[in-house]
Amino acid sequence: MPIHPETRIGHVHLTVGDLGRSLRFYRDVLGFEVTTRYGSNAVFLSAGGYHHHIGLNTWAGRGAPPPPTGTTGLYHFAILYPDRKTLAAAVRRLLEAGVPLEGTADHGVSEAIYLRDPDGNGVELYRDRPQPEWPRAPDGTLAMHTKPLDLEKLLAEAG
Repeated sequence: MPIHPETRIGHVHLTVGDLGRSLRFYRDVLGFEVTTRYGSNAVFLSAGGYHHHIGLNTWAGRGAPPPPTGTTGLYHFAILYPDRKTLAAAVRRLLEAGVPLEGTADHGVSEAIYLRDPDGNGVELYRDRPQPEWPRAPDGTLAMHTKPLDLEKLLAEAG
């Protein structure tokens, strides 16, 4: 039996080594708002008043190191922006804050920016194209791809 088509992934909860450092990234750079704090060990953040999109905690211990490269675990999580202009503004804030980008891509169905948070977690910032614009194979199936994204053209939309 297939999953209901309106099912969505609601939030991500990350173990971090330094709550203040992660707050500066997710709140001050990306712009999420704090909705709830659990003492000095956890904080929940959201966009638009939702209870939380991102949970951050130090329950594994303050100063915990990131997992070693080449092991299983989170590859990345993705933050969906409503349109190209909003995505461009977020990328501009990242660059102004000195956050390095790992890559960019045009996937046909979406445009994506890839980076790491302060704890080394993979983060994708993206916007979906409208479904009628999605590339299709002759048989009607999706024909996603990975092509270069013109970052300068995207940033020009930030104003």
